[in-house]
Amino acid sequence: MTDKISKEPAAAPSGSTPSGLPYEAIKAIPVRHYGRWVSAVVVVVLLGWLVYAFSQGDVVWATVWDKVFDPSVIDGMWNTIIISISAMALGLVLGIVFAVMRLSKNPVTGAVAWLYIWFFRGTPVYVQLLVWFNLSLIFHYINLGPIYKNETVDVMTPFMVALLGLGLNEGAYMAEIVRAGIQSVDEGQTEAAHALGMSSTKTMGRIVLPQAMRVIVPPTGNEFINMLKTSSLVSAVQYTELLRASSNIGNTAGAVMEMLFVASIWYLALTSVFSVGQYYLERRFARGSTRNLPATPFQRVKKNLTTFKRSPEAKA
Repeated sequence: MTDKISKEPAAAPSGSTPSGLPYEAIKAIPVRHYGRWVSAVVVVVLLGWLVYAFSQGDVVWATVWDKVFDPSVIDGMWNTIIISISAMALGLVLGIVFAVMRLSKNPVTGAVAWLYIWFFRGTPVYVQLLVWFNLSLIFHYINLGPIYKNETVDVMTPFMVALLGLGLNEGAYMAEIVRAGIQSVDEGQTEAAHALGMSSTKTMGRIVLPQAMRVIVPPTGNEFINMLKTSSLVSAVQYTELLRASSNIGNTAGAVMEMLFVASIWYLALTSVFSVGQYYLERRFARGSTRNLPATPFQRVKKNLTTFKRSPEAKA
């Protein structure tokens, strides 16, 4: 009996087809996007027209640059930061408290939390500021018994009015944000914590809230950025923040429009700085939810710059 010898075709050399012929190089021709060029030109033309229109307006731009670092403006800028951070801290604390009350199984606390959110979200913050500013028309004295007693006019200073007006209003929005973050955590986490013998308070503080921060942080950052701009409303209650300080100089020096531009420059600077902080804070809390963290702005710039370099394959 003779053995059968199987004849298999030899493997094709690297860089060639199975038939032995070399691969043909693919010539990739990029698609031309004429619409992109047209839209870019239109946008640049409109932007240039807008800049030209402002440059030809009746605005003394030298006054704008001279007053940017005016001491009164700088003081108003710091007051804006102080009232924004203070009101946001108060709103965050109230938001956590009323969010927990809203989710409570107690119908009384749930109803009170719903009423608070309904009222402060349903009325303009400007109206709330005016109500606090004129509170002495309703209550002539603030009497807390043996703890504290004083005239309402002395208690409701411009800072206190601004703090209560902005903080209580922000607390209503933060309550909904925190509630959404808490509800985003799987209920199995709470059940597992209770099975281990943890109380409801400890479960909320150590299990639920840390995981909910990933959902809470982004809208909270947006709320703080909005708070920086909303703080300009407290100028109506005699609190000297950035807008009021700029307006005082503008009314005195006859440079109303110029000082409004000064205030706008500082608002843009503040929102830009805190937006960067918000980005890195969101990136930190995203560590447990994403395998690869998003690139930072500096990393993206570095990557875009390195794309201009030819790869070793291209040089070969």
